This record gives sequence, C-alpha cells and structure tokens, in this order.
Amino acid sequence: MRQSRPSDSRLTPDERLESEQLLSPEEADLPAGRHAFHKEALMTFIQQDTRSTTAASAAPPSAAPVRRRLLRPLIVLPVAACSLALVAAGVLTFTGSGEAGHGSAAGPALTATVGAGTSAGVPQLLDRISLASAESPQVEVRAGQYVYVESKVATTYEKTVGDKTTLASDGIHRRQVWLSTDGTKGWLIDPAVSPPGGEKLDRTNEKGESEPSRLNAPTYDYLATLPTDPDTLLAKIYKETKGMGNSPDQQAFTTIGDLLHESLPPAELNTALYKAAAKIPGVVHVEDAADAIGRRGVAVARLDETSGVRTEWIFDAKTFTYLGERTIQVRPDGGDSGLIKPGTVLYTEAVTLRRVVDELKETPASGA
Repeated sequence: MRQSRPSDSRLTPDERLESEQLLSPEEADLPAGRHAFHKEALMTFIQQDTRSTTAASAAPPSAAPVRRRLLRPLIVLPVAACSLALVAAGVLTFTGSGEAGHGSAAGPALTATVGAGTSAGVPQLLDRISLASAESPQVEVRAGQYVYVESKVATTYEKTVGDKTTLASDGIHRRQVWLSTDGTKGWLIDPAVSPPGGEKLDRTNEKGESEPSRLNAPTYDYLATLPTDPDTLLAKIYKETKGMGNSPDQQAFTTIGDLLHESLPPAELNTALYKAAAKIPGVVHVEDAADAIGRRGVAVARLDETSGVRTEWIFDAKTFTYLGERTIQVRPDGGDSGLIKPGTVLYTEAVTLRRVVDELKETPASGA
C-alpha cells in the first residue's frame, strides 16, 4: 500500500527529500538539470574570478585538474568538460602538470553522513546565533591592516583523463589568506591551488583593470558600508545577485555564506546577516554536522534543488560560534558523470583563526 505523505507545498526541499524516500523507485523523481547546473556554475565562476590570465591556453586536454584560486571553491566541475571553456574565458590558470596541485596529491573522495534537515526551529536557532555574534568581542580594523583567516579545507572534484572520470580530493590541508581592508593587496597560501610559498591576490581582471568591490567580491571597507537592517540588507542581496545561481533564494543564501566565511564582517553586519538568512525560504536546521577537522555542531543549511547539493554553515552547539562550512551531495546522480553520490562532501572548511595583522604574510603566534 502506498504511504501517504504531507503536501509538497508545505515542505522545504530537505523535508521533501525525506518524504520522497518513502516512494517506490518508479515513483520518485530523479533530479533534473545537471547540465543546467554546470552551465550556471561556470557562469558564476567567470563572474566571480577577477584575476588576470596566464598561459593557461597552452595546456593540453589531458592536463591535470583545474585547481581554482577563489577564496572558497564554489563549484565542482568535470575537468574535461569545463577546462577549455574556462581557459577560453580567460579567468584561471593551470597550476600543476600531472598532480592535483603543488604539494597536494590527489586522494579519495570525501564522504560523510547526510543529516536530516528540518525547518522547525530555524528562526530560533538563527536568533541565538545572531545574539552570540553580537555579544562576541569587537575587533577594530584600521586602514592599512590586513584581515588574516586561517582554516583547514578540502575539496572533492570530478577528474577526467581521456575517457575515464573518477572522483578525487585534495585532502584536508592548511589554508591561509591575507586581505587588505581596501582589497588592493592580498596573499594566499593553499597547496591545493597556489604555488609553493603562495601567490599574490589582487582585484585586477583579465584586462589588468581594477575591479570594484561588490557583494560577491567584498573587501572589509565595502562590508562596512552595507546596511545593518536585515530586511534592507536582504533586499539588496536579492537585487544585486538577480540572475545568478540556480535560484534567487539559493543565491542569496550562498552570498551570505560567502560574506561570513573568509572575511571579518563588522559586528553589526555579522548579526544582520544571520537575521537576514532566517528570512530566506527553504533554510533548514541540521542537528548534527561536522567541519573539516571533525568539530561537531549544529548547522544552518539550504538545499540547491537543481544540483542536489546542500550548503551547511556549522556552529558550536553550545556557544553558537561559527566553526566552518560544508557542501554535501544530498540527492543521487550528482555531476554530469552521475558519480557524485549522496554523502559526497564537495567542500569542507574549518576556520581555525581570524585575526587582524599589520603586515602582509604576518602570521599571528597562535596561528601556528
């Protein structure tokens, strides 16, 4: 006998997913739009990576996987399917020849248990998180200083060599980022995507022109100008990200996550971002999630219905301190190859240190 289930109109994407698991295989809908996801992800990548081009076009089709230098890996793309298109767009460089990066050998795909998501209690959880943020010590950032963020990260990606596609990861590794308050100077050390010793970050595009700050490429100075009223802030996010991502709500959630994770927003803005997130449809509470170094906590999350990927912001369950972020495949047959199964962790991060320093590449003593 077929089991009854709640009306889909009342359920978040996560809750609909749990309900769909009650159906027989022939009744359950497979996720559609995988090609659309990769197309949209590619366009988002092109819009957001503003660094200058190097001699990437010389790389042969069988070259090593494309390793992105974005401050956070945003997408997972099949190498053979996207590398030439990205090179043609003039937005990235190949950083290895036969390896997954300089000093980061390819390893097995990362996996984890997919926790159940529920819309119950989301406003209350985000209220507690915003209150904890408001009560945290204030950090003064002066002109000429640098925001330093240290984390442990890893990415799972599809790797295509010839006609064979497999899943691989760059393994959990240390990542260090320095960004000047105005965004004119920066440095990245990440063995999966940067050469030994790191590389310069700047705000120039492929034409060598300076790019202005914006929501998807913010600086500390820019963050300080954003409205701190949650409704006004969310309206600005929806307006300025219109047409990006797989849906307006998912893009708004992703944008807020990007503003939170590898930056140091002013305290009032930090609080406003959490309150704004509570107003986005489809946001759920996940009772148990873990960051890249295994710290367990609660998560605020949202499922991208096009890709079947859920983005999770992870917080300490007692103090509600931000721990990190994770993106995990929730629905079957992810990626163009269909190899990305539920439980595959596409990106994981644990923020271990945020500080303000006076010099580029200065490492705080507690960050060793």
